Amino acid sequence: MWDYVFGGIAFMLVIEGILPFLCPNCWRNWATKLMKFSDQTMRLAGFSMMLAGLILLYCVNFFYGEL
Repeated sequence: MWDYVFGGIAFMLVIEGILPFLCPNCWRNWATKLMKFSDQTMRLAGFSMMLAGLILLYCVNFFYGEL
């Protein structure tokens, strides 16, 4: 099971590193705008992303079998 956890973390790091690698100026501007959001908005965005990830994992597991 731990191989899936570490594989998922590694995949997340690869995906998150694409934008700063390809367009660092765009990423910096986006991060600056992100800092202006309130804590409540950031928590809602974080919760929404976690929920979307869980739903995606459920769908993948449902349609393609065990992860």
